[in-house]
Amino acid sequence: MLIRSVEKFLRHHEMAATKFGRLAAHDPRFVLDLRMGREPRDRTEQRIRGFMAGFEAARDVATTRETAHVG
Repeated sequence: MLIRSVEKFLRHHEMAATKFGRLAAHDPRFVLDLRMGREPRDRTEQRIRGFMAGFEAARDVATTRETAHVG
């Protein structure tokens, strides 16, 4: 389920639900709505999952660059 993935992402990145909603769905209430049972369309779910994957990839690249410049 999407909500489980989103909740895990929020905990892992210590991100507020409203910030995630604004960034991923352009809707600060998105996560709250998911928590209350909203089921997004397939296209929306794909976009949200893509956002999370892209966020992770960008973070990995940034971390790699930081460690390459240290020392």
